[in-house]
Amino acid sequence: MKILVVGSGGREHALVWKLRQSPRVKEIFCAPGNAGMANLAVCVNIAAADINGLLDFAKQEQIDLTVVGPEIPLTNGIVDLFEKEGLKIFGPSRAAAEIEGSKAMAKDLMAKYHIPTARYATFDNAAEARAYVQKYGAPCVIKADGLAAGKGVIVAEDLETALAAVDMIMAERAFGRAGDKVVIEEYLQGEEVSVLAFVDGETVVPMVAAQDHKRAGDQDTGPNTGGMGAYAPAPVYTPELADKVLKDILYPTVRAMAAEGRHYRGVLYAGLMVTPEGPKVLEFNARFGDPETQPVLALLKTDLVDIIEAVLEGRLARQPIVWQEGAAVCVVMAAGGYPGKYETGQAIKGLERVPDGVQVFHAGTARRDGKIVTNGGRVLGVTALGRDIPEAIRRAYQGVAAIEFAGAHYRTDIGQKAVNR
Repeated sequence: MKILVVGSGGREHALVWKLRQSPRVKEIFCAPGNAGMANLAVCVNIAAADINGLLDFAKQEQIDLTVVGPEIPLTNGIVDLFEKEGLKIFGPSRAAAEIEGSKAMAKDLMAKYHIPTARYATFDNAAEARAYVQKYGAPCVIKADGLAAGKGVIVAEDLETALAAVDMIMAERAFGRAGDKVVIEEYLQGEEVSVLAFVDGETVVPMVAAQDHKRAGDQDTGPNTGGMGAYAPAPVYTPELADKVLKDILYPTVRAMAAEGRHYRGVLYAGLMVTPEGPKVLEFNARFGDPETQPVLALLKTDLVDIIEAVLEGRLARQPIVWQEGAAVCVVMAAGGYPGKYETGQAIKGLERVPDGVQVFHAGTARRDGKIVTNGGRVLGVTALGRDIPEAIRRAYQGVAAIEFAGAHYRTDIGQKAVNR
């Protein structure tokens, strides 16, 4: 079987790593890939957003299965395009992927079908958005409606920050067209958890729950990022809570999408807040999360190709999915300055010194003049397994300690919420 993985980040490296373990896979291509993926697959210089170029390549190479990592090709309709040409591809259609592509659409869907989420209002006029903020005050959450690489959400703890966020998104156009509208939400208190699920349009099978670390600094300080690390399983996600989420959130969402003509097939990511009133949806994503995918796939024992085919063929209910005992932790090493301005091209040293059993997933890396260098904000995802979370934390940070590059920045408290419970 020949597989094409679309994307270039740590999530895609983890997907390639897991797919490569299948005895059914003969060859993997990545578009565009990165320096780490090049050890497991053939990297081809086609951008993830170039869906026509990807289609041409898939036809030329007679690719048996395409797996899409990032959200942009999904919201641009890569699945519709490939399926029209008779090619097998894993991910939701353009209409289904809008659950991530438009926060306003997702919130309206949840309101219509009574799926628990924060109170909200949507605005396409900055003055009206500012007036709403001044009326209801802070804390609140300001979100750019469209895709903003995980950075379009501002948690405003005071009125000044909230008003500045509206201006930044709508007037200063910090996220371009993604800021044509804003969603303003009530601030929910509780503990966050990420639940990824395989969905074949009818059956929903959740993966091991994970907890992401969005803020740049220790103790959840600093600006939001694409994610500075994650661990799985998340102790906050008890069996009772899992049952409630499946019954009150995941199945109702998939059925709501079907009722709206947006048949959902692929991975559905629910970012949840566990509040005193129960779990509520913070956001939906239409694909594997990053960095949650790294620890989650590290714990998956079942052949991922078998699961993907079961999803595509509508027989997920009959597909066994087995998870490894223990825990996994991923610590993201980022470039200095991230999520703001950062430099690239810094030589990465020590990858060969990483202890056995620690997997380093490359996110923003490239090979230049025979050296592996930084090539993005989030550079590496150092991931380790353990019998429990403390052991996985210890092993992951042993891996981090072996690696160095100028300006390297990482959080030192990934997983501590689980330990301190």
